[in-house]
Amino acid sequence: MKKIQMVDLKGQYEGIKDQVNTSFQEVIENAAFINGPQVQQFQKDLEDYLQVKNVIPCANGTDALQIAMMGLGLKPGDEVITADFTFAATVEVIALLQLTPVLVDVEPDTFNIDPEAIKKAITPKTKAIVPVHLFGQPANMDAIMEIAEEHKLFVIEDNAQAIGGNYHSKNGKTYKTGAIGHIGATSFFPSKNLGCYGDGGAIFTNNDELAHTIRGIVNHGMYERYHHDVVGVNSRLDSLQAAVLRAKLPKLDVYNEARKEAANRYNDAFKDEAHIETPVRKGDCDTHVYHQYTLKIKNGKRDALAKHLQEKGIPFGIYYPIPLHKQKAYTDSRYNESDFPVTNQLVQEVLALPMHTELDKEQISYITETIKQFLNT
Repeated sequence: MKKIQMVDLKGQYEGIKDQVNTSFQEVIENAAFINGPQVQQFQKDLEDYLQVKNVIPCANGTDALQIAMMGLGLKPGDEVITADFTFAATVEVIALLQLTPVLVDVEPDTFNIDPEAIKKAITPKTKAIVPVHLFGQPANMDAIMEIAEEHKLFVIEDNAQAIGGNYHSKNGKTYKTGAIGHIGATSFFPSKNLGCYGDGGAIFTNNDELAHTIRGIVNHGMYERYHHDVVGVNSRLDSLQAAVLRAKLPKLDVYNEARKEAANRYNDAFKDEAHIETPVRKGDCDTHVYHQYTLKIKNGKRDALAKHLQEKGIPFGIYYPIPLHKQKAYTDSRYNESDFPVTNQLVQEVLALPMHTELDKEQISYITETIKQFLNT
């Protein structure tokens, strides 16, 4: 059995190495390292894939979220509602822009932001909602968009973990995640479902006016060289990273299918385990793209199991061990522990297993048998 890895980027590279290497050489020979033809073509390819009018590449996923909020014209003191159970980047940019983060609880089955908690958190200062499609499963966008429309709020989708996922709306239409709200943001960090070989990100919107504003923001506020019309930042996707993404994008659906196949094997192995809750998948089989395969380990056995996996050489992750409302940077007297019963429980139970496109049956069998033997002894 080959060594088990949490993410196997080298194995994935073997399938695209000729295209990537050729494209790298072209970029080097043309010396178009910033905003070159590879970036421009990737932008068009991603617009076609997502069926969205505008994709604006940028330097990383955190920048994508920040630039989205800058593009919407949010002002210091404006409140932005987001999930308590997610990576810090989502709330980090809210605080960085001197907006007011408002953290709310998540659903116990999907781990995504709870629409009922959103409703309770809205005040006259609320200006935006940032749902995170956590671990690869879309949040309840129908409910979130209805809330936003009722209260005249912006919706910024954090799509860093769910690119390629489908959302089946109750209106009968199917949308790609990230292309439902007013604006979407994603990361191309190497371990993502669509990842490059460094940092990268992108912003999506169907609003042409908003897209124009954002294109200036990512380039120092310039639409014409040395004419700075808006306050901007320096956040651009480089051509080498775009070359990798161009090679991977046509394979994204295949990559996601491989993840789903691995998830189904995990699910089958764990279906009768009393101490395990496998990930819930809402909707059809094409909705969850399993950026992470995250179990809930019940009955207080999570930490002991984690130690056992480490001893057996099986990688794992605990995403996330500390809620955002308990992080030193984001503590706030407005929060009560009674506001976060689900999040506070999840941080004691979640455990993510290896999940990537190169997982094979033998590896999954070893992982699942090791876990079951430990939990049943």
